[in-house]
Amino acid sequence: MLEAHARAGIRNRLLHKISLEDWDLIGPHLEAVTLKDRQVIEVPTKPITHAYFVETGIASVVAVDAGDHRIEVGVIGYEGVTGVPLIMGDNRAQHSTYMQIPGSGHRIAADRLQTAIAQSDSLRALMLKSAQGFMIQTAHTALANGRAKLEERLARWLLMAHDRMTSNAVPLTHEFLAVMLGVRRAGVTVAIHSFEQRGFISARRGELTMVNRPGLESVAGSFYGTPEVELERLLGKP
Repeated sequence: MLEAHARAGIRNRLLHKISLEDWDLIGPHLEAVTLKDRQVIEVPTKPITHAYFVETGIASVVAVDAGDHRIEVGVIGYEGVTGVPLIMGDNRAQHSTYMQIPGSGHRIAADRLQTAIAQSDSLRALMLKSAQGFMIQTAHTALANGRAKLEERLARWLLMAHDRMTSNAVPLTHEFLAVMLGVRRAGVTVAIHSFEQRGFISARRGELTMVNRPGLESVAGSFYGTPEVELERLLGKP
């Protein structure tokens, strides 16, 4: 459990935005958790048991159809919370959500979160702004998936991951990036080698390190930036 005075040590952006009055509705029910690599958080069509306020690491939200085709539609880090359907009044997951990069956070039981939201207009407004920010991100992911070249999409993804990391290193494999982007692994490998040659990143087995962020921003172009600006408008600066 977390006491109100402990909030000073919390990194999650949403938890920092909660008023003291609303904290009394949320804080006593938060549980500190370690988020393991590939830990499953939500399963499509199944009830959501908990919402996770991520502190470190990145959760991946993946759309899955009846034929088991998969593609990432969004990422959640320290800026937000999993369980968007809970905020919207539902309790069932539409997508698969799991930890793409391990870390830590705080979780709250789904029913506890929905009860708190029902009791406070200000908490509901804050959570809806977070949900709106995530929906803007998913819309721009769809735009990038449909219109951007592979290098542009990969650069966008690396920038989004970097935004949510506490270091320049991102622990990921080429194979996993290919699944997330819905492309062939060979294409990801070619793009990563190109980024290395241009001095944007350095790569070693299982890890990519950001070296020249402005270079990646130039590659991503207009496909990166709008969701980030909108999230800051909705929630303020981190």
